[in-house]
Amino acid sequence: MVKIRLQRFGKKKAPYYHIVVADSRSPRDGRIIEQIGTYDPMTKPSTLKLDKGKVEQWIKNGARPTDTVKHLIEKDAAEPAEPKASSTKKAKEQKEAK
Repeated sequence: MVKIRLQRFGKKKAPYYHIVVADSRSPRDGRIIEQIGTYDPMTKPSTLKLDKGKVEQWIKNGARPTDTVKHLIEKDAAEPAEPKASSTKKAKEQKEAK
């Protein structure tokens, strides 16, 4: 069975994850089929980057996300994509006002 799951990277007590598609029999940090995103829980707020097209394609083809990845996908879908505030004129004006 193919699963969408987290693959851990980073140092001790400073995790960084790749969201990958892998065979369920492979070890956690073992062989993968494809990387479809990243998750960094150490930033405030946590950073999540997903290729939504690939996620949908893999789920349509029968890949099952783990509970944690399922929660992250739902969280990403709930949050609308925001433009980078530092590059907008309004953000610069707000910075100057402070």
